[in-house]
Amino acid sequence: MKWLATALLAALLLLQYRLWLSNDGMREVRRLQAAVSAQQAENARLTERNRQLAAEVHDLKQGYAALEERARSDLGMIAGGETFYQVVPPKPSAPPVPPPLQSPQRTAAAR
Repeated sequence: MKWLATALLAALLLLQYRLWLSNDGMREVRRLQAAVSAQQAENARLTERNRQLAAEVHDLKQGYAALEERARSDLGMIAGGETFYQVVPPKPSAPPVPPPLQSPQRTAAAR
């Protein structure tokens, strides 16, 4: 009977080792949970992007207002009868450059 208890204890310890310390045990479960969590976050981001793109496609198919707005912003188009004004910011003025200094010997020799 003593050998049966020892064998069961050894089997229990071996299974506990595989569960907690081996690469196929709880470490793998935690790694897979983190991977699933990251993939769910990525899926949520992509689902939101797809929803926005679907709304934009719907707007472009339904009316000309969204199409006109897109043409104005992306292509710089203007409608007939409109006047285009482009506002250009002024260039920053450069500070004046002082004339080069002459040495006192040179000015005395020039006299």
